[in-house]
Amino acid sequence: MVKLNLKREPTWIDLARGVRLKVKPASTALVMAARHAASRIEGDSAEVAGVRTATLIAELAKASVIAWEGVADDKGKPAVVNAEGVAALMELWPLAEAFERQYLAPLYALDAEKNV
Repeated sequence: MVKLNLKREPTWIDLARGVRLKVKPASTALVMAARHAASRIEGDSAEVAGVRTATLIAELAKASVIAWEGVADDKGKPAVVNAEGVAALMELWPLAEAFERQYLAPLYALDAEKNV
């Protein structure tokens, strides 16, 4: 049985070091678009696999982040949320890992329950 209890409203997730992101829910369309972008990267090496994963995370973040706290520009002023800034944030491994873990947690929970 599938439980239809996924959030439909944007939520805040806390990453690390005072960084919080307000994100859209992880919809099928959003996840599939990010997967498509990652699948365009050709090659079979471990390095290419890493680039695909990093691309997937960055694309998910660019499509889902609508606000943030704790992110500053190079002058120390609050940074404006835009695709370039979100991609730069996802270049920071600890934040990208925390984003992936927390943003996709409800989907991982569905998979663990075999609700897919």
